[in-house]
Amino acid sequence: MRWLSGLAGAVLLAVVLWDAFETIILPRRVSGRIRLTKLFYRSTWTPWRGAARLLSGRRRDAFLSFYGPLSLLFLLALWALGSVFSFGLLQWAAGSAMTVVGGGATGFWSDVYMSGTTFFTLGLGDVVPRTVIAKALTVVEAGTGFAFLAAVIGYFPVIYQAFSRREVAISLLDARAGSPPSASELLWRHRGDPGSAALTDLLRDWERWAADVLESHLSYPPLAYFRSQHYNESWLAALTTILDASAFIIVGLEGWCARQAELTFAMARHAVVDLAQVFSTPPRPTAERLSSAQLAGLRKRLASDGLGLRARPDFEPRLTELRRMYEPYVEALAQHLAVPLPPWLREVERPDNWQTSAWDRVVKLPARGATTRGEEEHF
Repeated sequence: MRWLSGLAGAVLLAVVLWDAFETIILPRRVSGRIRLTKLFYRSTWTPWRGAARLLSGRRRDAFLSFYGPLSLLFLLALWALGSVFSFGLLQWAAGSAMTVVGGGATGFWSDVYMSGTTFFTLGLGDVVPRTVIAKALTVVEAGTGFAFLAAVIGYFPVIYQAFSRREVAISLLDARAGSPPSASELLWRHRGDPGSAALTDLLRDWERWAADVLESHLSYPPLAYFRSQHYNESWLAALTTILDASAFIIVGLEGWCARQAELTFAMARHAVVDLAQVFSTPPRPTAERLSSAQLAGLRKRLASDGLGLRARPDFEPRLTELRRMYEPYVEALAQHLAVPLPPWLREVERPDNWQTSAWDRVVKLPARGATTRGEEEHF
């Protein structure tokens, strides 16, 4: 029985340490293997998301926003508990060779207690190993615990730096594409851009942003559960907006802007496909996000505001073909992460996040001129 317990402890220790190594240190490839971290997130996210359905509005979003940071704490606790328990099993398999100060009884739970005080480098000294094997296990566990704590100390800054980089770009998109962001607003607000230079630069920046999201979220999947500050923004909504805008530009515009849109589209689609594989969310049929009538209205609006579009008969079929390359994946990710996808067109007129506060009225900049919609411009 002790030999079986020792084998179980060794296997458990190997699983925990390898999982922590892959999660914290190893930049991972896309992997479909069963891992402790993946099982943890699958078993905890589903009930958390289910409980959020009992709430509504901003309370629901606030409840979901707690999951990302809390999951990190519980994941670290799970690793620590697994390590302590595995070393306790190894000490028990070695014969519980402990001396308890004061003459207390030895056994499995005293081994676990000894393991806990050693792993967290407390060094209380009320339980002391006697044999060579017990002492060796104690030294190994003390070193493991010290390395674990050091890795954790370095892990949190990396996570929050990646989160900060991601959110800075999302905040910058607010004034450029609205709140929530939409491809129609992004294109319309760049209608007066000479030669589409600003739009080209924006797409170039978002190509790099998509690459950064892909690398950081592959290496640290818990980042995907960290939600943005505003309830109507998310990293997936921003990525989808850029994909929508890039697809429209590829089909409808000419010149270097279209070439940059192709590069941005390729990088952004790469990100959503790989992340869908990481979270085991196969592509799923999507609801119609852009009808023929809406597309016709969008083209008319952009053309009337001075944005030159290609006069091509296959405009809608080609755009539909590009949309099918990414919409099933973002739909699956949106369902999994419980975030709404952005609309192609603004459903209602509302101020951007930067224009509102808890104390002031809506702030608007002076209009540059009359608009086709007969309203004051945001810019």
